This record gives sequence, structure tokens and C-alpha cells, in this order.
Amino acid sequence: MPSTLTVPGHELYERISSLEHPPLDRSARRAALERFFSLRSGREKPGRFWRLDFEAILPPAGAIDLSGGGFRVDNAGDGVLVCDLGTAVREHPDLLARAFGTTGIANTKFGALAEAFAGLGAFIYLPADRAYDEPILIRCDAAPGAAIFPWNVVLAERGASATIVERITGSGDAFVCGAAEIVTEENADVTYAVLQRASESARIITTRSARPGRDATVSWACAELGGRLAAGDLSVEFDHPGARADVTGIFFPRSTQHVDVVSTVDHRAGEATSETMIKSAASERGQARFLGNIRIAPHAQGSDARLRDDALLLSTTAHIDSVPALEIGANDVKAYHGATVGAIDVDQIFYMESRGIERYAAERMIALGFFEPAIERFPTARLRDEIRAALAEKLS
Repeated sequence: MPSTLTVPGHELYERISSLEHPPLDRSARRAALERFFSLRSGREKPGRFWRLDFEAILPPAGAIDLSGGGFRVDNAGDGVLVCDLGTAVREHPDLLARAFGTTGIANTKFGALAEAFAGLGAFIYLPADRAYDEPILIRCDAAPGAAIFPWNVVLAERGASATIVERITGSGDAFVCGAAEIVTEENADVTYAVLQRASESARIITTRSARPGRDATVSWACAELGGRLAAGDLSVEFDHPGARADVTGIFFPRSTQHVDVVSTVDHRAGEATSETMIKSAASERGQARFLGNIRIAPHAQGSDARLRDDALLLSTTAHIDSVPALEIGANDVKAYHGATVGAIDVDQIFYMESRGIERYAAERMIALGFFEPAIERFPTARLRDEIRAALAEKLS
């Protein structure tokens, strides 16, 4: 274990020692911080083009903000329980305990860091057999120089259905280390979409995990379009048969932006279905990596798992690593993965130029069309239009 843990003067350790803030006490926070320092990120050498040291990414202790000034939740439907984590601890401890920290997020490096400073975030409880038409909106905006650790928890009872849309922004050199958990009972249907558009000086690190119940559906849809660094771990844990998960990811580093996305779908129960679609592009000196894991346990017969990852390089200095991975222990399954990395097809450009479309406009149209299959998997027309506008801005 690194010696950092045993140095009483370490600023993060000392900051933890002064915190009395729900949902965790100081001893639980210290244990989480110790896990952060002892765990590896799994990103020690993600590629020869990578220039950032994930093991050295730490926020200044003085920048840590648990006040929640830039965090709010809107559009909570009639019957939905939405509150901050502190209120959930005081007024709904039994409900919170069924979901908070139950998906293994805290056993990852940056999930442990988010847990150590957890306090900002929302608890969303969906009662049984209720469908909510309007999306629940979560807004997280980090001030310049601030370090925030939002942790959102969704608990859906049997047959409940809802859509959550989270928007993450950050100004200047903000630091965001967040987490989100979804836990459902049988036949629930939860969609959780994220649009991240922080400044190109910010660092955004997220850990998200879902545990759907029997015959339940969980959909993750994440667009990582901002930040100097955007690193995300997204996972689904199938412990019950009949469940389904859809995972959609969009990212587009430009200039000197770095994006690193890891998705893991763990089929630990049979007769479950997962479909992962990733669309990415990079321009200028943008760098990215996508690592897509599909794991099927030996007893998870009847699993159906599919992964598709397509990357588009828009300059000779941009780079994207695509690493799909299958680990299959059962013999009666359907499993597929495919990945492509390439530039815009010159024949497409020629065809469009021959019809009077200028080369720049043609490249822009092709790039925007490339993302469309993934954009269509995001909920609400407004969110889809926001993503299209953000991508068009990157191409301008």
C-alpha cells in the first residue's frame, strides 16, 4: 500500500478527518480514501499516445465543495421521491440502503474517491407500477477551480418506469469525480442519459453501474463531449434472468482533449440481453480509447450480448484505440463484437463534391451522419438536438 496513506499530513487524508457529512461517517470515508490510494486505475498504460498519469490525478483538498451550489434536480413527477443524499439518510434510510453502494462502484479506484467525498447528489425513488412520462432532470455545474463529487442513486420498484437526464458542466479547471447507481426490481424500466459539456480545461471522471432485476430493462446513454480529460467506467451487472441492458456512448475529443471510456457488461445470470453501441470521432490532436468488456459466466446459458464500436479519425494527428473484449464461459449463448477505426471514405467525399457540395460541408455532413444511429438511442427530442448541436460545434 502506498506510503501516502500513512502520512498524517496528506491533504486529502486530513480533509477527510474533518468531514462529518451524510451519507457516510468519517471512518467510512477514510476507508474509501484508503481504497482509492491502494487500487490501480487499470489505465496505467492505455496507449502509447496517452500523456496523462491516472495514478497521479488528485484534486486540491482546499477545492473540495460539498455545498451543492451548482447541483439541482427538476421535473420530479407526481409520486416520485427525489431528495438529496443527506435527506435520504435522515428520512429514508431503509430505501437508500437498498441501492447506495450496492453495485460495486466503491471497489473501483475513482468510485472509491467519489465515495470518500460523497455528499452531493440525488436519491430518486420510483414506487411500484408507476410510469413517469416527463424526464427527471439532474444538473451538475462545477465552478472554476472547484472539486465536486456528485453521487446519484436510482431505486426503481417492480414495474416502475422513468427517464433521468443528467447534464454535467464545469467551468475553468473544475474537477468532477462522480458516480451513479441504478438498482431495479422486476419488470422496471429505467433510462439514464448523460450529456457532459464541461470546459476544455476541466477534468471529468465518472463511475456508473446498474443492477437490473428480473425481466427489467436499464438503458445507459452517455455523451462525453467536454473536458480536458473525460474518463468513464460504465457497467451493468446481470444477476437475474430476463433482464436487458442497452449501453450507448458518444465521445469526440479535439484539440488536446483525452477521453477514456470503459464499459463492462457482466452476464452472471442466463437469458439476459445486452447491446452496446459506441460512436466516437477525434480531430486535431484529440486522443481517445474505448475498452468494451462482455463477460458471460459459465452458468449464464442463453445470454445474448452484442457490442459495436465505430471510430472516425478526422485528422492525421488524432488517435483512437478501440479494444473490444469477450470473455465467454458458457456454450449456449449469442455473443458478437465488432470494431472499426478509419477516416472518412474518399469515395463519399468525391460523390458529394460531384454534386456541388464543398469538401468542408461534405465532411461535416458525413461526420454528423456517422453519429446519428447512436444519437437516436438517447431519450427526448430536446436532448438529441442538444447533442447534434454540440457535435456540430466541434466540427466548426
